[in-house]
Amino acid sequence: MSNNTTIDLVKTPSLILDEERMSNNISGLLSRIEAQSVTFRPHMKTAKCVEVARRVMTSPRGPITVSTLKEAEQFADAGVRDILYAVGIAPNKLDAVLALRAKGVDLSILVDSIAQAEAVAAKARLEGDPIPVLIEIDADGYRGGVPADETETVLAVGRALHEGGAELRGILTYSGATYECREVDEIRAVAERERRAATRSAELLRNAGLPCPIVSVGSTPTALFSRDFTGVTEVRAGVFAFFDLVMAGLGVCSVDDIALSVLATVIGHQHDGRRILVDAGWMAMSRDLGTAGQRVSQGYGVVCDLDGEIIPDLIMSGASQEHGILSLRPDSRRALPDLPIGTLVRILPNHACATAAQHHRYNVVSKGSREVTAVWDRFSGW
Repeated sequence: MSNNTTIDLVKTPSLILDEERMSNNISGLLSRIEAQSVTFRPHMKTAKCVEVARRVMTSPRGPITVSTLKEAEQFADAGVRDILYAVGIAPNKLDAVLALRAKGVDLSILVDSIAQAEAVAAKARLEGDPIPVLIEIDADGYRGGVPADETETVLAVGRALHEGGAELRGILTYSGATYECREVDEIRAVAERERRAATRSAELLRNAGLPCPIVSVGSTPTALFSRDFTGVTEVRAGVFAFFDLVMAGLGVCSVDDIALSVLATVIGHQHDGRRILVDAGWMAMSRDLGTAGQRVSQGYGVVCDLDGEIIPDLIMSGASQEHGILSLRPDSRRALPDLPIGTLVRILPNHACATAAQHHRYNVVSKGSREVTAVWDRFSGW
């Protein structure tokens, strides 16, 4: 949807998306993935937006990854046909999965237990639809998945699917340990551990006579810094299109690469002369303090001027529901900038997924321009 306005006329708080930065981020990762001769399956959980998906997908029909069935439904309505729902399946969601598949969507799902596998296989037999399934492998103890060293469980899950009536489509891993890394070399080590866990599990299945056509790995950090994709068939990544302060703190991107910000208005000044109030609290920014454990804590976000240029040492240091508190970093020797009531600022988020989830649309701009060139709807819910 086009929009004839400028950023200074947008109501606050609102979500601003720098299309030029986003395009650069996308082309950078796509070029790297293409050079590795593997399939790219972008994760749309961050964007939740058809217009962004069209710029990230390698074809109008996909493939993509989603984190909710609502996403799957929305992207299916937009013509996407190859979708992976990459959250462990709950049996009560299988009817929704089958409904999408009945519409011609090649929707695959994820399991990491024998109980899930048996439930999916039973539903597949009952409905006469060999639901395609990937087994999630836990490479680092971060979240879900069958532990990579529990080979008998991996085989049991595989057999329950393959022999029970579902389609065993492959293996998937996700290494959340990258978020605890402090150096790029540490990310590379995590990426290699992820790859080995996936490929060894795939080999285990194949040696047992079970199919495993897909070996899926990835997150934004490992997709960008893995040195070896041997044995991998597809890579997933999501936040790379926008980036955020957590990614910058990991060394995955620079702060200048961050394409997402929240537009806010100065609404007051606290009497101690050291804090500025804006109309974007945690309802606009989220409560995510993901940089708190990194070398540099960014509070709730880094403050920029209306054109997206960083205001030195100014961060959102506190937040209540609808109030954001801006102040200088504790070690700063600068004077608090003069930001009169009514001044517009843009705040870079810690976690793009969480901040975007607070908003219903993107106001699209280009770097260095105040023109809003488009307004793109985003969706939420499950």
